[in-house]
Amino acid sequence: MTRQNKSLGRGLDALIKAKSTTTPQDEPTTPPTHPKDKVKEVLDEVKKNPRITLWSARSAAVLRYLKKTKPEFSISKEASLLIEEAVKNKYPQIWDLFSELE
Repeated sequence: MTRQNKSLGRGLDALIKAKSTTTPQDEPTTPPTHPKDKVKEVLDEVKKNPRITLWSARSAAVLRYLKKTKPEFSISKEASLLIEEAVKNKYPQIWDLFSELE
């Protein structure tokens, strides 16, 4: 498998890792500034279409297995919960900018 192929399919898997792969120099030391026009632009976009697309073979396999073996299991609901928790933990300051979407 090539280096490029190893990184494919890690979307959801990478998000829900127990330990972050970012290094301290990747993390901002002060809260980034967020122009209000960008926040409004994003809010308008997600209000029209809140969907995102991920590609992860392993995550898809796990979620489909659960769908087939667990009554009333919802892939969309579970994926949403996992992604929200991961994004909220990794980017808390940006997460707070969109509190009106709760």
